[in-house]
Order: sequence, then structure tokens, then C-alpha cells
Amino acid sequence: MADAHTIQVDVVSAEGDIFSGPAEMVFAPGSEGELGITPRHAPLLTLLKAGEVRVKTAEGEHAIFVGGGALEVQPNKVTVLADTAVRAKDLDEAAALEAKRRAEEALAARHEKIDIAQAQAELARAAAQLKMIERLRKVRS
Repeated sequence: MADAHTIQVDVVSAEGDIFSGPAEMVFAPGSEGELGITPRHAPLLTLLKAGEVRVKTAEGEHAIFVGGGALEVQPNKVTVLADTAVRAKDLDEAAALEAKRRAEEALAARHEKIDIAQAQAELARAAAQLKMIERLRKVRS
């Protein structure tokens, strides 16, 4: 349970719970830019874009890729409702590169407007995954 110096964080997706526990700070890719959330933050509801959610706990930092979704902040609780979510350790660079390649091919072909929008969204998700993988690689070095 969260105390005065922590905030309860729940990260969930259709696949299930990804993270649940107290945190000192949460960073999230809001639709209008990066958000930093601390305990007793003002209430907030916003959309998330594809990117990295970082949850800073007493034990360390948990990195989670989200493909988009929504973020709700209450003074003592943060809820991330992700379209898709993957723990950093489970990210697959080869799959992200393949998704990027397919999206670029679909954009080059330009069949229908729906296909273009889908390809752009897939490209954004793949690029965000690759950016997160690269950042994690630098942190580990």
C-alpha cells in the first residue's frame, strides 16, 4: 500500500496486469508530452502515445512499453490503461524492426486511407519500441 512518500501505481492492458505497487515517481508518454507524476499529484486524465512508462520504486526502476492508452492520476493512485503493454525485458528488437519494415512498405504502397493510418500507427509503435530498446541498451552499458 502507498504511504505519504509513495503513490499506488497500476499498469494494466487487455493481456492482464503488468505492474502493481507503490512508487516514488512515474514517467509516462502523454499525448502532449512526457509526464512526471509524484505522490499527491493533481488529478489528471490524458491519453498516452506509444512509448515508455517508467515506474521508480524503492527497489529500482521498472520500464514498460505501452502502445498507447489512457492515464488517470489521482492524488494517491496512478492507473495506466494500455492498449498493449510489454515489460522492457520482454521487448523483441527483431519483431520491432520487422514491424517497422512492414509499416514502411505499407506507407510506400499507399493503398487506402485506412491502411495508411494503420501503417502510421504501427510505425510509431515500432519506432517507440526501438527507441526504448536503445535507451535501455545505453543504461546497461
